[in-house]
Amino acid sequence: MRKLLISGLLAAFALPAVADRFQDVTIEHNEVADNIYMLTGAGGNMLMSSGDDGVFLVDDQYTQVAEKIAAKIKELSGEEVRYILNTHFHGDHVGSNMWFANNQNSTIYAHDHVRERLGQDSDFNAAGLPAITFDSTLTFHLNNDTIRVFYLPAGHTDGDSAVWFEDANVLHPGDLFFNERFPFIDLKSGGDVDGYIDNVEELLSRINDETVIIPGHGPLASKENYRGFLTMLKETKAEVDTMKQQGMTLDEAKTKGLSDKWDDWSWSFINEERWITTLY
Repeated sequence: MRKLLISGLLAAFALPAVADRFQDVTIEHNEVADNIYMLTGAGGNMLMSSGDDGVFLVDDQYTQVAEKIAAKIKELSGEEVRYILNTHFHGDHVGSNMWFANNQNSTIYAHDHVRERLGQDSDFNAAGLPAITFDSTLTFHLNNDTIRVFYLPAGHTDGDSAVWFEDANVLHPGDLFFNERFPFIDLKSGGDVDGYIDNVEELLSRINDETVIIPGHGPLASKENYRGFLTMLKETKAEVDTMKQQGMTLDEAKTKGLSDKWDDWSWSFINEERWITTLY
């Protein structure tokens, strides 16, 4: 009985904390090309394109901020969301799917594996499942641009897509880019460190020095920033590989830590110890 009471009290205190987390969230915008915006709030960065063909949205953060996102989009475009592209299945990128599908009749697109993983989640409302899926590439011809969507296997997850606005020269690589911070690689959901590095190299080969990059997390970026991210991935992996070759256990590697030059890449979700664990 005492355990039940304590659990109930913890839950009671936790609920307002969760609500407060989103209560003060503000959706901010930054126009990165003509009628293409980077939207930020709570969760992964979003990309919004507007024009004669309607609003195209890349990712949609958490359910709790859906109405705030919709209000910002209405402010910028005067329209509702017609299309949504999910870069992968994590909740901070797909959480508002159901709200937009139910309230604005938005059509949701994603890789096959995104629908499969969301469909296996009993807590995810089926109304938010992607209605249209693809296995390799998808092309939209919208708002005077050609939008290329391509699947990149075994990186952040097993269902990652990058979105490339060809004419505007804007890339949204989803969570294959955490700008200025260690990334989360979801090893339990098909993610892979070597695959992640390969995917970043593939994306870098497709863009030029003028490309504007809206990363999955972190500030607006350039190709130079993305190269710096790749350097971090390769060099920190090499450091941890060396520790393993020297016979260090994971705990010993975490105690030793990475070179000091990577200190600023540690953040609240993926700190140095967690990144070493992923690499190990």
